[in-house]
Amino acid sequence: MIETKKVMKNYSILLYYCYTPIENPEEFREQHHLFCLSHNLRGRIIIASEGINGTVSGLKSDCETYMQTLKADPRFADIDFKVESFDKHAFQKLYVRVKPEIVHSDLLTVDPRKRTGKYVEPAEFKQILKDQADNVVILDVRSNYEHSIGKFKNALTLDIENFRDFSQKIAELEQYKDKKIITYCTGGIKCEKASAYLLENGFADVAQLHGGIVKYGIEAGGEDFEGKCYVFDGRVIADVNHINPKVISKCYVCGTACDRMVNCANSECNVHVPICEKCGWDLAGACSVACQNHPEKRPYDGTGYYQKDLNGYDPYQNVKRLKVSQS
Repeated sequence: MIETKKVMKNYSILLYYCYTPIENPEEFREQHHLFCLSHNLRGRIIIASEGINGTVSGLKSDCETYMQTLKADPRFADIDFKVESFDKHAFQKLYVRVKPEIVHSDLLTVDPRKRTGKYVEPAEFKQILKDQADNVVILDVRSNYEHSIGKFKNALTLDIENFRDFSQKIAELEQYKDKKIITYCTGGIKCEKASAYLLENGFADVAQLHGGIVKYGIEAGGEDFEGKCYVFDGRVIADVNHINPKVISKCYVCGTACDRMVNCANSECNVHVPICEKCGWDLAGACSVACQNHPEKRPYDGTGYYQKDLNGYDPYQNVKRLKVSQS
């Protein structure tokens, strides 16, 4: 009998956001950057005057300290962490940056702290999918490449390349103005502004899945989420549905059922599409013969995921730059 070696999942991946006023984002960014470094965290964190948005990985103990410390700050007391176990870091680097928004939406006048769609918790959402699906519009506010690999059963999807294009779809959604709408996204952050924007534009009954797909997978087993969830870490896609999983995407090259997300090995193409393992090897990670023969094609290692080279990456670089600018 062959024994299967148990993978030790000593790391956590945290996904979180919080809309809250931050008076001096640059000063907070430096302090937060140093705190993350001192606890060996890696990932991407965006800070703005409207709040914080992040996804980080680290040892479970370091992640626990991080969560406790943020929650102890009154500004972040209500932050909702989505926590998943993993066997290693999900990121190579740490980036903590200040930007105009914590999620790029171009909805700068929309303030979810004043008005946003009411929260629907995962358990309630699961029941709605079972009992009220015909009377509710389940609206996916994510981009094409995200919902192409996975979405809720019978969800309404939008043809958008980026969330900042969401506002351009209001006219298409007018037909649902008097219906109950529940928006959803990966972790909830996009829905805060999307649902608020719908309410501002006269939609009568708008709610949002609290914590998004990730929280639904953790708390409700992911039932009726079809396909995989696109995530913004080294995993690229994650299993959500542990009850009735289904593959909904097809290989970009041969058309067979496939939920394996790949970046084309040609860096000038870099299209992000499902490509099955056979086609991946046949085309050396490219999406076409032309890309396979392109001079900018990157070496293929079987994953189709190309992390940027560290190139002398210094985790203290941004901290040093800020200190120099203050001297």
